[in-house]
Amino acid sequence: MNPDLYPDLAAAGTLAAALERVAVELAVDVKVVPEGWGASVSAISPPPVPFRRPLAVALGAKERMFLLWGRSRGVELIRGSTTDLRDVVLAAVAWGEGRSLSELHELFPFMSSDERAKAHERGPAAVVDLQWRLLKEQAAGEPGFPEFGLLVEAAYAEPRLRRLSAFSSHWTLGFSASTGRSSKVEVAVVPACGGRPYRVQEFLHDGRVIGEARTADEAVALATAHLPAGLGPAVAGPDDAR
Repeated sequence: MNPDLYPDLAAAGTLAAALERVAVELAVDVKVVPEGWGASVSAISPPPVPFRRPLAVALGAKERMFLLWGRSRGVELIRGSTTDLRDVVLAAVAWGEGRSLSELHELFPFMSSDERAKAHERGPAAVVDLQWRLLKEQAAGEPGFPEFGLLVEAAYAEPRLRRLSAFSSHWTLGFSASTGRSSKVEVAVVPACGGRPYRVQEFLHDGRVIGEARTADEAVALATAHLPAGLGPAVAGPDDAR
């Protein structure tokens, strides 16, 4: 900690202690937990929105800045930065009270959320719709790789895959029954490339190869046949420790 940048923290001894002092001054009840990278701050009462993690706080190294982010079910929903420690405490309370992302931005303009975060707030169906739209846009932006576009098109046409959480990693399509970033992949399909056929496998990049196919439609049929009976539609992802 640079005492020239953070004299208030230096006077209190730690970031956590400084946050507790400010909370007392503002007459709000918060729980502050020191972390190796900073601290986490939450309202004392249980949040009305399940699975919201305490607001995380870290320090800027080169200038005075408190970096904030809030996560839920493994997804970062909101992020921002401020130079005022009071803003940190008040934002943590509002986050813990269950304020919506738009309300948080209105109250604290330095806090913002991206399109993915807003979809997660609306629910799993909104996330799935967004993921498919982004995959289609990605495919349209790669006319030199038609095999990927054909795979996206074929997968979207299959109802059992269309209702799952779908995403790409190094062009491999992964499908999950939940929308969190730590969710289990049920099946993955590697597009044909360089003379190699489409490949259906258990995991995104490693694991048992289920089979190969000459066309995108055949690969999608094979992937669908591998899915457990009754899987989907996708649900909200699992909780995580951060």
